[in-house]
Amino acid sequence: MVDTVVVETEASPTSAVSWPAVIAGGIVAAAFTLLLLALGTGLGFTVASPWHGTPDITTTKAATVAGIYMAATAVIASALGGYISGRLRTRWLATPGDEVFFRDTAHGLLSWALATVMGAAFLATAATAVSGGVAAGASQAAAQQAPFAGPLLDRLYRPNYAALTGGTGQAAAGVFAAGRDLAADREVADRMLFAGRTPRGELTADDRQYLVQMVVARTGLAPADAERRVASVEADARAAAETARQIGMRLAFWLVASMFLGALAASLAAIEGGMLRDRRS
Repeated sequence: MVDTVVVETEASPTSAVSWPAVIAGGIVAAAFTLLLLALGTGLGFTVASPWHGTPDITTTKAATVAGIYMAATAVIASALGGYISGRLRTRWLATPGDEVFFRDTAHGLLSWALATVMGAAFLATAATAVSGGVAAGASQAAAQQAPFAGPLLDRLYRPNYAALTGGTGQAAAGVFAAGRDLAADREVADRMLFAGRTPRGELTADDRQYLVQMVVARTGLAPADAERRVASVEADARAAAETARQIGMRLAFWLVASMFLGALAASLAAIEGGMLRDRRS
């Protein structure tokens, strides 16, 4: 009687992830993303950085164009990084085909994730400078102010020089300016127009009257003309705020779409790269 002993050969403890290939693919994808952002700025798309900064975009159409270019950038750069990671990964001998397929997909996804994290951690400043975002050293007050507030405040306090050449307009403006700086009045108007509105986006009656008085004193306009100017600036401020909200929504949508498309492109390209690495058809 002979006893038969079955000896199972354990798999090698080596990790199935080829980290050098993943890191190489991630670096290539991140660098190529920065290159394409610079190219887009040169072509006039004024694209935003996917990781940081405020884009110089003033219309919803421009936001859509920038979003499409952002998605195309993500697909191209991620596909290149995924292909590199799949082509350079270690060859898995005697591994079932479905397992190889899964590992190649995972390698592409890992290279995309690494490029995204690297971009968020290290490329924010460079990408923002290239893509026309807000400078990192901007003051906090300027960063908090709406990008469209400056021109509207300039228009609000534009003086009537014909009235200020003499008479009561000159006297009122001189007395008011002597005790209060124009910058302080601009800050007050900024808070009223862009931060202190009612839920419907309108000024309260007291705020509107106070703003009209400031405009009369600063510009020399007649009260009726000052009321019309305040009403016009208020309406434009509401429209600009709504446009900015729409732009933010569209850019957020395209950012999410570009990330999904980038992950898919990296995974598919890694599969192709792995097939060529193994000479599989």
